[in-house]
Amino acid sequence: MSEVRTLPVPDGLEGERLDAALSRLFGFSRTRAAELIAEGDVLVDGSPAAKSDRVHAGAWLEVVIPPPVATPMPVAEPIPGMAIVYEDDDLIVVNKPIGVAAHPTVGWTGPTVIGGLLGAGHTIATSGAAERQGIVHRLDANTTGAMVVAKSEYAYSMLKRAFKERTVDKRYHALVQGHPDPFRGTVDAPIDRHPSGDGRFAVVAGGKPSVTHYDTVEAFRAASLLDIKLETGRTHQIRVHMSALRHPCAGDLLYGADPTLAARLGLKRQWLHAVSLGFEHPSTGEWMTFTTEYPDDLRHALDVVGAES
Repeated sequence: MSEVRTLPVPDGLEGERLDAALSRLFGFSRTRAAELIAEGDVLVDGSPAAKSDRVHAGAWLEVVIPPPVATPMPVAEPIPGMAIVYEDDDLIVVNKPIGVAAHPTVGWTGPTVIGGLLGAGHTIATSGAAERQGIVHRLDANTTGAMVVAKSEYAYSMLKRAFKERTVDKRYHALVQGHPDPFRGTVDAPIDRHPSGDGRFAVVAGGKPSVTHYDTVEAFRAASLLDIKLETGRTHQIRVHMSALRHPCAGDLLYGADPTLAARLGLKRQWLHAVSLGFEHPSTGEWMTFTTEYPDDLRHALDVVGAES
């Protein structure tokens, strides 16, 4: 059953954002706090409020905390088409196919990278939460490309640190609608959950710092192929930033892409591929870079847009 908590804002939280205050008072993430606020489960002095509203000492908070939802465990089953790019005693790099999540989450019933590796007999580090052991970073289910998974506990620790300290070179290719101006640039705009609460993310004042560098590789009549480097790794970061530039990834209907162009290119998902991943090997210290080829659907779309130019 849901738990209802009522308490006053302490003096030490005077002037804090509501989502930050809830996070400090109850110990859950600001993202979870924002979800509760968006769902109407938080009242301030008896009235709904926005997550960015500032709270005042002595104001009464009424918070409905739903019972925790159990995260499903990974199902060990091989995934056809998930190629192994590299493997040693410490880590394994895969070319993640379309329709595969990194690990199980609430609401996801499809295949996962961790389940596919276990199903194929690979050993994975036991560090991390039970449902995502060995996972040190993620790609969206419908974003393909290079992804590394830790096999040893030491590799898990070192790779997690590398991603946190932003020493990993993450490169993506994206086919975006139109032609970004300038053709090379940086998007430095904070990202958080979309105010609608519909699962999207957006550029939001007060969101998490997010930086994306892009460079045009090739321009076509209807679209541009971009090389993208991430400084940060927010959920849907490239998709959100490209949409904010009014150049969404082709086929990305969730973020405003033209469905007519998507149909013409035969796309049923965003044209976005993690083309390379570079990092210092956790045991040897050697810098290693792994690259992956485009899958058939992205290659086909690129051929079509090129033929139209």
